[in-house]
Amino acid sequence: MSKGKLFTLALLVFLLLPGVTTQLYSNVLLLWMEPDNFIPAESSLLTFEPYQISQGSASYWLYGQDAHNYYHFTYEAVHPYRYIARDNNCPGFDRNDVRSWCQALQGNVR
Repeated sequence: MSKGKLFTLALLVFLLLPGVTTQLYSNVLLLWMEPDNFIPAESSLLTFEPYQISQGSASYWLYGQDAHNYYHFTYEAVHPYRYIARDNNCPGFDRNDVRSWCQALQGNVR
């Protein structure tokens, strides 16, 4: 294989690898498509994974997760989201229902 083809292959792998192994590209797309979207301060562009998106005209996340927490978008200007540890002890906990989050913390705008 020539050096040019090898370089091209290495560059392609370098560019595609973050998209396969992290949430980077999907989060960048989400932020680009809907400027009011944000990544919670406790998470990161690489690890935040929205798992429930609004079905309306805007495509912002309603619920998301990363390795440590679950997140819920609240629509409140001062505290735009709540979060709770994934290993919480809430009885009847449902990650898709913020009302079952017994020890949720308020997230702040970055």
